[in-house]
Amino acid sequence: MENEKIFKILSIDGGGIKGLYSAKILQHFEEKFNCRVSDHFDMICGTSTGGLLALALSLKIPASDICKLYEEHGSNIFPSRFLGWGLIRQILWGGKYTDKGLKKALEETFGDRTLAESNNLLCIPSYSYTDARPWIFKFDHPEGNLDRDNKAKYIDVALATSAAPTYLPLAEIPYYNNKQFIDGGIYANNPTLVGMIEAFTYFVGKDKQYNSLNILSISSLSTTGGKKTGLNRHRSFFKWRDDLFESSLTGQAKFNEYFMNRIHEINDFPVVCHRVPSAELSPEQSQLAKLDNASKRALDLLKGKADDIASTHKKNPDIQSYFKKLKTYQTR
Repeated sequence: MENEKIFKILSIDGGGIKGLYSAKILQHFEEKFNCRVSDHFDMICGTSTGGLLALALSLKIPASDICKLYEEHGSNIFPSRFLGWGLIRQILWGGKYTDKGLKKALEETFGDRTLAESNNLLCIPSYSYTDARPWIFKFDHPEGNLDRDNKAKYIDVALATSAAPTYLPLAEIPYYNNKQFIDGGIYANNPTLVGMIEAFTYFVGKDKQYNSLNILSISSLSTTGGKKTGLNRHRSFFKWRDDLFESSLTGQAKFNEYFMNRIHEINDFPVVCHRVPSAELSPEQSQLAKLDNASKRALDLLKGKADDIASTHKKNPDIQSYFKKLKTYQTR
């Protein structure tokens, strides 16, 4: 396209401790292209653990440092417990984990910084349980005449997007008059569509600053195989357990991927989306790659699978194109 001006979005899926997989892939990209991811994307979107990643990247924190956060704090965020005790907590009392380990990791990473300090436009999905509606935390950009989120603390936004029901407590934010929030993964575990809607509403299209949209979408490591047949059809919460939430996250993310793959067929949007997928997992590996399994074996699996996927995709010309030019939208 003549006089093409491209708006670039980085979108990062949710997935608990499996955010290490996404962070490791981005570390490979930063090392390959000798850059900070923040400098090459006008907007960064992330849900749940992907939201933590997006927030950290928007402060130009190296992806290698984010990987260390998962490795050093993962076992404190998701401490291993006797299976029965964790299940009892999850069903009857306060959720499977407290958020003390996560808060400590976030305090060390973000301090008292607020969204006004972001180097990128942001879309961080959460859900306001108080208002019973989706809530997208954003950098308050002038195009939308926004004046809502810039004084919110990074720590609070990170807790709000990652408060997975039955796993972690509701996030309560004093800045929003103590509204309570839960994980944005309940509707946007893959936040690609959230970013696309924001882009076409304010930045891309007729009489707007940009005339083309490119999205790089980073998957979490998800279960790629199905389940065996012959399962008991009458499944209690005890039978479903972690599969209940994990299945909803995987299904939602795959629907978004399907939609983005078909978008050119159903509408003439000037949008291109490239997806870095989940690696293939054996049935045994799928049992290990749970969103709250922070054991050494699980972390080694996440890093190994990320290394494999990144080694291929960092050679892909389509991926390389995102890092050839700097972003053009400036937040300050």
